[in-house]
Amino acid sequence: MKQFFLFVALVFVFSCSGGNKKQADTAVAYGVEALLAVADQNVDSTVTVVGIVTHTCKHSGKRCFIESESQTVSLRVEIDPEGEIDMFTPELIGSKLAITGILKEEHWSEEFIDERENNVKQMEQEGASHEACAAELSNISDMRKWMEENGKDYYVFYYLDGLKYEVVE
Repeated sequence: MKQFFLFVALVFVFSCSGGNKKQADTAVAYGVEALLAVADQNVDSTVTVVGIVTHTCKHSGKRCFIESESQTVSLRVEIDPEGEIDMFTPELIGSKLAITGILKEEHWSEEFIDERENNVKQMEQEGASHEACAAELSNISDMRKWMEENGKDYYVFYYLDGLKYEVVE
């Protein structure tokens, strides 16, 4: 009888540990658009997001931007010092990465956005690229529209503190 209980206990232990491993292996990897659609519900959570690298910081390598498959939205990824990533090299540009990290949010106040808009207008007057300034002013306009539609006095940005990544495909 003792052997029977020992057998049942061992089956229980192994089935529980095997179940946890299987669950970890099937973790959801979001596309950039899908993650941003549920970002407010996942702030400070560990998530995996898949996207195409469009930019890496050439000075420090501590930041990159990944873009959705549709090329309509992007997400900033900062290296978390507690993670496994040393740097994002320029060779990663164009690569599809699955990046695991902690989703964070940043708020830009109306005052900050006003200041940014004034700086862009001044840069344009001083001869900065009209196209670059127009694009930034369009972004600011979109931020204000989002704030109005959502009844907020700030604009929300989401970014990822990257812990690890792997190249996919």
